[in-house]
Formats: sequence, structure tokens, C-alpha cells
Amino acid sequence: MRTEHSWITTPVTASLLRGVVDVEHTEHGLLPHRLPAWARAQCADPQLAMAESQPAGVRLAFRTRATVVELETLPTKRAYVGAPPRPDGVYELLVDGRPAGRATVTGGNTLTVDMTAGTTEWAPGPPGTLRFAGLSDRPKDIEIWLPHNETTELVALRTDASVEPAADPGRKVWLHHGSSISHGSDAAGPTSTWPALAASLGGVELINLGLGGGALLDPFTARTLRDTPADLISVKLGINVVNADLMRLRAFGPAVHGFLDTIREGHPTAPLLVVSPLLCPIHEDTPGPSGPDFSDVAEGRLRFRAMGDPAERAAGKLTLTVIRDELAALVQRRAVDDPNLYHLDGRELYGEADYAELPLPDELHPDAAAHRRIGERFADLAFARGAFAGAREAV
Repeated sequence: MRTEHSWITTPVTASLLRGVVDVEHTEHGLLPHRLPAWARAQCADPQLAMAESQPAGVRLAFRTRATVVELETLPTKRAYVGAPPRPDGVYELLVDGRPAGRATVTGGNTLTVDMTAGTTEWAPGPPGTLRFAGLSDRPKDIEIWLPHNETTELVALRTDASVEPAADPGRKVWLHHGSSISHGSDAAGPTSTWPALAASLGGVELINLGLGGGALLDPFTARTLRDTPADLISVKLGINVVNADLMRLRAFGPAVHGFLDTIREGHPTAPLLVVSPLLCPIHEDTPGPSGPDFSDVAEGRLRFRAMGDPAERAAGKLTLTVIRDELAALVQRRAVDDPNLYHLDGRELYGEADYAELPLPDELHPDAAAHRRIGERFADLAFARGAFAGAREAV
């Protein structure tokens, strides 16, 4: 193993990153973003700001002979008032595409969220360093997947051999947008969120625009999807519109049409898959909003519950059942003139039998085992024999 005196520090730049939409130079280093600066400027929602700065699907990718790799970062941890402490975000190492290690970084900033009061409190903290050692000294492709659920400023990359950006893998690019489930909420790590698993099984490069709480048919998100180079596109819509109680049926259909119209301006013929919500019993027939239920927090469990009234459906309030019917009909009508537009009922990814076997721990988000099942099913239904069949072919 090389000595400490042989360290090489490589500036972390956008050329070393994959799965990123934008980068921001901060006083500490480089902050990856999943929405561009102009889009971030159009919405002051702190939930969206937090979600898009959490680097789900973002990874460092480089080629090197290094036997030791150190990455210094400044994470921002989240804490929720009244809820159990959250574990540190996980970094995962791949060497030539194979899992080779996991690490965490302690310290960092802390963002404390009070879901009941709708307030946040921010406290600064120091950066930390993770190390992967004992690597082969042969040339190899390294990927370090950043924590999907922890804002991460990249301060320094140190190795004991020179580093160069990884070569283009020549795979098709899959651009996906969805809610916190697509973002990776409650997955075991950044490579085991369901979109990351599906991308690996499908042999594609992932750009994950899953935004926790932020799949709200925002025009700036549609324009970001429009402007991001991609070969395959999917949008998973519905759950956030319900649990935020954002709009009524009269607004929902035209908003979806406008969202898809905007994507098609930049990707007129790319396969475009519209995915309706997974099964979520609390909102199947009960409108939103959803709110936290702290009744079991002493046992370390936070749940969510639907706070709407089923009778309000008559006034146009949305439920997941209503949204699935609307999306299926909308895609069927549009597909007459758009042969590359497809629909997938989210209950084929996670339905009633799955809920009985792998229930949602907090009534909204799947656990690690369910993420794996959803990812495997999406790979089968979309990549193996559906909208994205043939994606393994060279671009």
C-alpha cells in the first residue's frame, strides 16, 4: 500500500459526476443538484429545496489505479421533532460495476424539521471523511454512489494514484421522475432504491428526478425533464398530489396534459412511460392531506394517516383510485397520436398482495425489501417486455 505522502487531491468537478442535473460551487466545495438553478429560483418551498439537493442516483465515476480512496464531504443530516433518530446516509462503492464497500460520514450540518408546526431549524457542523482501502492496484472503474437521502457537499477527493473521468459506458440514459418512493425513501442505500435497482437490471444509466414530496406536476420540473438529454423517460404521478391535497380533478387532467406536452417538446419520440400510484391503502379512497401520527413514536414508529373525508370526492377531491382511472384514460387518448406513450398501473409494481406480505411501515413508504421487489418488477415490466424493451442495445 502506498504511503500517506503519495496522496493526490483531485478537484471534484461535474466531469466526475453522473446522474446530476446541476452543480453549485459553495464555500466548502461542490453541491450536486437535481434541479437546475433557474428551476430552484421559481419555487421557495423548503421541502423541495431539501429533496432536490439530496443526491439520489448521483455518483462519482472515475478510472484509477488507486488502492485507497478518501472522500471528504459536508453532509446535512435531517432530524424530525417527535420521531426516532435517522441513521447516517450511506455511501456505496462499486468497482467495475460490482459492490465493493459501504461507508458513512458523521458530523455535518443538522436540519431539524417540526412537521406539526411546519418549521425548520438549521445548525452548522464540520465535514467528515470516508475511506475505502485495500483496492487492487490495477486500472479500474470506480463509482461512489452518494447518499440518496442526505444533502452532500463534496469537499475533496484524495487517492494514492491519479484519477481521470470514467469513459462513457455507451448505455442508454433513463430519466425518471416521481415522489419520495422514487427518491428512495426507506431504501437500504443509494444503489438499492427501486430506480437504481431497475436501472442496473435494465442495463441503463439512471438520472433520478424522484423528489420527496415534490412530484406535484410543477411546470419547472416538466421543463427540466424536457431539457435533460435522455433516451427513455418515465413519470410516476399521483401520490404527492393526493397527500398534499394540491388540486381537484378539474385541474389534475389538464395539468398532466401540460406536463406531458412540455416533455414532448424536448423528447418528441422517446419512449415515455406514465406510471400511476402504487397501492397505498390510506389514500385509495380517502382524499388528502396526509399528516403524521405520533401515537406509536414511543415504540420507534412514525405513521401517516389520511386526514380527508371520502365524501369530499363528490366535490372533486382526489384519491389514488380516481387518479389511476384518470391517468389510464388520459394516456389511452393521447396514445392515438403518440405511439411511444405508455401506461403502467402502479399496483402491478406493488399491490394488495404485496401490502399483505410487505406492508408500508409508515403507511406511505415501502421498506428495503419492497424497494427491491418494485425495482425487479419495473425491470421486468418496463425493460424486459414493456415500454423500454431493447434498452440494452447500444445508443
